[in-house]
Amino acid sequence: MYQSKLLDAYKKAQNYIQDKQIAHDLNVDASRVSEMRKGKRYISDSEALFLADGAGIDPQLALLGCHADRNDNPHIKGLWESIAKKWNSQGLQALAVVFGAGTLTYIEFALHRLC
Repeated sequence: MYQSKLLDAYKKAQNYIQDKQIAHDLNVDASRVSEMRKGKRYISDSEALFLADGAGIDPQLALLGCHADRNDNPHIKGLWESIAKKWNSQGLQALAVVFGAGTLTYIEFALHRLC
């Protein structure tokens, strides 16, 4: 799930140890972050932009991943995949969206760059 990767990237960039530190920055309860990680709640667009900014991730990429997470409809997922392919054709070779697993390998790449 992309939003969990985004939370991890933000957590690493901020040198945080606990999710409750992320919750404090987002001004939400710690249980909300837990629900985001479990896929029971989704990160809002403004939260995604905040996390992306703090993690040094392109905000457009953050929105792309979060919107892909929110959709179960195969047609809509296909549209998001098409958008991802356009990103790839513009030179973002590290972007590889795997919609079945709900992950975005670019975030993993960004996490490694932060180390």
